[in-house]
Amino acid sequence: MALSTAQADRPPAEVYEVEFVPALFRPFSTVVADAAQIRAGQRVLDVACGTGALTRTVAACVDRAGHVIGLDANPQMLGVARRLDPSIEWLEGRAEALPLPDASVDAVVSQFGLMFFDDRVAALREMARVLKPGGRLVVAVCDAVERSPGYGALAALLHELFGARVADAFRAPFAIGDAALLSRLAQQAELPHAQVLSRSAAVRFASIDALVSAERACIWTLGGLLDAAQFARLLHEARRVLAPWVQADGRVAFEMPSLLIVANKD
Repeated sequence: MALSTAQADRPPAEVYEVEFVPALFRPFSTVVADAAQIRAGQRVLDVACGTGALTRTVAACVDRAGHVIGLDANPQMLGVARRLDPSIEWLEGRAEALPLPDASVDAVVSQFGLMFFDDRVAALREMARVLKPGGRLVVAVCDAVERSPGYGALAALLHELFGARVADAFRAPFAIGDAALLSRLAQQAELPHAQVLSRSAAVRFASIDALVSAERACIWTLGGLLDAAQFARLLHEARRVLAPWVQADGRVAFEMPSLLIVANKD
């Protein structure tokens, strides 16, 4: 079922939490926390935390003996995050100028934010700055859209129906899904012993209509780009194009690969 007018007018932070967190960000949060080797008692920073999907996963890992900070530049995102878990420390700030002292956290994690930072190298340097010696940094980005079967098919459909401008808007979260590019960014940020690893998790939406409707409501991809007639056309064609990934219960599911920059601080 497509979003109603009221649903489409929801604040972006609410769309993010209600639509994308259960479908995508919560499953990947375990992947990132595992890669960061989060342990009980640690002090951990989550950069570009959004509404806190990864932050809450990390908080469960560090337990009551630890401390977790979720940082985001968007106050609306943080408002949802605080409402969902007021026990976590939430900070407003930019990744390029982290409001934390040097060597103050045991681990830094960041999930699907690096592609949107104004200065990616500066952000990585800041993450390394706040790490304690022996600390671990894990930054996840979406791999190239062509390596994600469902999203790749949707990107191709958008280009076919509406041209490069709309398709490129949808591709924005996948813009730095290139291992060689991430390695260069890590080198420029002088991250010691950085590796780029590939990991994946399943994307699951209640239906094809739910997936496409969520993207239309997302200000970071298709928000505001399609009128009602275009959206109806997209829904009709998407039901055909995405049919290979529809499960018996009507849900749509496919693997989405990610790339992780992983570094330990000397």
